[in-house]
Amino acid sequence: MADPKGFLRTTERELPPRRPVPVRIMDWKEVYEQQDPGQLRRQAGRCMDCGIPFCHQGCPLGNLIPEWNDLMWRGEGRAAIDRLHATNNFPEFTGRLCPAPCESSCVLGINQPAVTIKQVEVSIIDQAFQSGWVVPHPPARLTGKTVAVVGSGPAGLAAAQQLTRAGHTVAVYERDDRIGGLLRYGIPDFKMEKRWIEARLQQMQAEGTRFRAGVEIGRDISWSDLRSRYDAVVIATGATVPRDLAIPGRDALGVHFAMEYLVQQNKVVAGDTVPEQISAEGKHVVVIGGGDTGADCIGTAHRQGALSVTNLAIGYQPPAERPENQPWPMAPTIFEVTSAHEEGGERVFLASTVEFLSNEAGEVRALRVAETEYLDGRRVPKSGTEREIPADLVLIAMGFTGAEPESLTGQLEVPFDDRGNVGRDGAYTTTLPDVFVAGDAGRGQSLIVWAIAEGRAAAAAVDRYLEGDTMLPAPVRPTDRAIAV
Repeated sequence: MADPKGFLRTTERELPPRRPVPVRIMDWKEVYEQQDPGQLRRQAGRCMDCGIPFCHQGCPLGNLIPEWNDLMWRGEGRAAIDRLHATNNFPEFTGRLCPAPCESSCVLGINQPAVTIKQVEVSIIDQAFQSGWVVPHPPARLTGKTVAVVGSGPAGLAAAQQLTRAGHTVAVYERDDRIGGLLRYGIPDFKMEKRWIEARLQQMQAEGTRFRAGVEIGRDISWSDLRSRYDAVVIATGATVPRDLAIPGRDALGVHFAMEYLVQQNKVVAGDTVPEQISAEGKHVVVIGGGDTGADCIGTAHRQGALSVTNLAIGYQPPAERPENQPWPMAPTIFEVTSAHEEGGERVFLASTVEFLSNEAGEVRALRVAETEYLDGRRVPKSGTEREIPADLVLIAMGFTGAEPESLTGQLEVPFDDRGNVGRDGAYTTTLPDVFVAGDAGRGQSLIVWAIAEGRAAAAAVDRYLEGDTMLPAPVRPTDRAIAV
């Protein structure tokens, strides 16, 4: 294990500092500064290498957390990245973006703050990139089988890398102009700079994975044509249908889905010109939705120069500490202050939006909002509590309802379940034996760590279908749930 008395000597949880707010809102770079090596070593040394490491169960990937904590405490970064890559294709993504269900499961969390697992993870991979330890692993032999992966988010990329390393010829199709899916266009650069995607794509290309950006399956190539060209197809298109807010005034100008807004700004940061870009500059901005996407909109609005930012959440404000009805090792619902929240704005809970109000030109000017009350398990606006909130720009960040069904049901004739997800069995297979589904397209909106885990597991299922057997690891089944999720 790491330091046998580390959790006794170091009882405080320490993270690297964030850059000062006035400085970081002037650019789009990541908010965290590099962690002091001594601090990192102390934090890794807090890991107790428990007899039953619940962090393994909390992580859908089954990351070998105690092992690489111990190696980082010993200063053995090269061995640490080997153990980390054994279960996780892209720790540079999860270490920045995952909400870390492993930390909710950390045994130390019973009576102390949990080990900073996520920060140790990202430190391992950052050191590995800087030291040249992330190298291509091309297959020793080719099988002669071909696989098309549709979608280049974390699930698609994980499936593609695993299948390429198994010896199959893999092509990844992406309808956007760049590879990366929501990693590329849904995540602001202040959370993850896109150089990390480019670095990983270079490795994958050197291994033999082929990328086809700007090609939409179902329009540029039909699904039936794709099946005829490849021995197997993996659907990894994500859950991209946004949840709408069907209330009076929804058609007012200036009311947009969050992804419309975030994608445009990510394109601008990448150097593109976006005509008539949705911008918060000089505007009163209201973000509806209290999750991660809403926080991304808040941070983006600050950097664009919004006059004010108000974030509305329909439910109660979570408690600051773990509630009694969510004991360890459950993932507690607690009040979180992200870097975006730290940068300013107002957060309003128990807020139900009743109506969008517009001016004579049809532009949104305000929201009519009421206090939320709970009736028979439903959240409804409380009569008599209505008030107006000024708004020049409204961003709906209420999550997603499932995969886009049009071309899939029309051309491929695969079923959808009652939750809007592509139907599949326990082996990630659709009703068509050569068509598989991984990630949010089959699971529904979820975490990046689940997407990578499903991509790896679906790759094993495809390899077994093509070869009759597989040596690829399959960390999860579609029905699995981690303790801390």
